[in-house]
Amino acid sequence: MNWAYCTNGFAGHRLPEALTVLADLGYTGAAITLDHGHLDPHSPGLVAEVSRIGGLLERLGLAAAVETGGRYTLDPLRKHHPTLISDDAERRVEFLTTAMRVAADLGAPVVHLWSGVRPDGMPEAEAYTRLAHQCARLLDEADQLGVTLGFEPEPGMLVADLDGFDRLRAMLGAHPRFGLTLDIGHCHCVEREDLDACVRRALPYTVHVQIEDMRRGVHEHLEFGEGEIGFVPVLAALHGYSGLVAVELARHSHAAPQVARRSIDFLRRAHERAGTGVAGTGRPAGRG
Repeated sequence: MNWAYCTNGFAGHRLPEALTVLADLGYTGAAITLDHGHLDPHSPGLVAEVSRIGGLLERLGLAAAVETGGRYTLDPLRKHHPTLISDDAERRVEFLTTAMRVAADLGAPVVHLWSGVRPDGMPEAEAYTRLAHQCARLLDEADQLGVTLGFEPEPGMLVADLDGFDRLRAMLGAHPRFGLTLDIGHCHCVEREDLDACVRRALPYTVHVQIEDMRRGVHEHLEFGEGEIGFVPVLAALHGYSGLVAVELARHSHAAPQVARRSIDFLRRAHERAGTGVAGTGRPAGRG
């Protein structure tokens, strides 16, 4: 597995420091969230900074994906606003276009995105039509840049689960550059199927994986062992996937190096058990 860590979990670190810590811990990838502190999409020096970070990634031997889930990246007052289904969606389209160009310059094959919440009073069908239209525009740019979109179903948003992703993917004609960001915790939180069955269902379309512990019905990203997920069968179900598996613990920046160390140690143990066929939950004793 190519273990990675989402840089939104290193909000207290400068990006070069975060990447160096991750490489020293043994991670082979970083999911870089474009935001005010890390590759600020509004910075006039963005091009130079991307070049500098690209060189650092190469020296550290880290692969990368570009994530776009910053809470207040575009609006200082409204979380995740505007979205691709907002009346003023153009700023989100421009941001995602910038993210794709950053990814191309970094050599990162995947750009992550999501739908946003359906506006009050908007029929679901209209929201999906708006979303599909904007995604089609982004896919035109993705084709030119040679990157793939990794769309993430997010609890509480218009596209909240794998059924919603399937619906949107069909509306886009199963475009080859429209893939899935599979969040393991989200699947446990909202899907009806067993988690390992969800992973197997999603695997043909999965281009990026986010991973954390979670409890069913509660959208809270937890350290491994603090939730309910048994990770051995989940990691076994990911067999054959070759992209990044990125730990997403955005609210743990206060102890980022320690959390990142515990996370990779846990995942390595669980993956070893998955590979040897040893039964078990993949949860550390005394936690969760």
